[in-house]
Amino acid sequence: MALKAVLFDFNGVIINDEPLHQKLIEQLLIEENLRPKPEEFREICLGRSDRACLTELLARRGRVVSEEYLSGLIARKAQAYAQQLAQIEKIPSYPGLTDLIFRIRSAQLPLAVVSGAIRSEIELVLHRLELANAFSVIVAGDEITTSKPNPAGYLLAVDRLNQLQPNLQLQPQDCLAIEDTFAGIQAAKAAGMQVVGVANSYPFHMMQRVSNWAVDYLSDLELDRVQQVFAGEGILAQSVE
Repeated sequence: MALKAVLFDFNGVIINDEPLHQKLIEQLLIEENLRPKPEEFREICLGRSDRACLTELLARRGRVVSEEYLSGLIARKAQAYAQQLAQIEKIPSYPGLTDLIFRIRSAQLPLAVVSGAIRSEIELVLHRLELANAFSVIVAGDEITTSKPNPAGYLLAVDRLNQLQPNLQLQPQDCLAIEDTFAGIQAAKAAGMQVVGVANSYPFHMMQRVSNWAVDYLSDLELDRVQQVFAGEGILAQSVE
């Protein structure tokens, strides 16, 4: 077995924007005459799509949620997100991101984004970071009906990579996922992938318990070492039963 593709989460791995998402979710609740509870964002929303997050937040408050109503809220949040990013001169990406992507591309490994964020947000940020051409596949939250920890997004990414490169004959076990949340790690593992847990949203020791590899920073990820393990030449640094 060889490492054939690397799949990135988006929020909390590529862009450091979780505080902004929390702010916008709480603002939506206020606009809907509902009271936000700050602790709920990490409990309910971290690592999950806006659709799943808002559905549960509204259900907890007794709101009947129609598809039209929910889509309207998501669109309002997306517009506010774009407006906020337009005011930021430099997108807050994570240290080591550009170098890691360069090393992955140098190894001729295809890259994908698998995220609960909507496509317009992902594309906006990747263009601002000048990384749009690095990712051949994007699976976004507005393209699937499920949210992490469901593995559907990761499995769809494998299908799309195979459509682009049929000779790759990619299987989930050939992929490495890079995640920062428990929901994301569960999704990738349920898809049959090995996972790097990067300590951007939770402490290193918590990532270490649930991921195959844990790193404090993206720059700490030793791609050569990972490739050796996939090839059966090394011992997995941190495995979970």
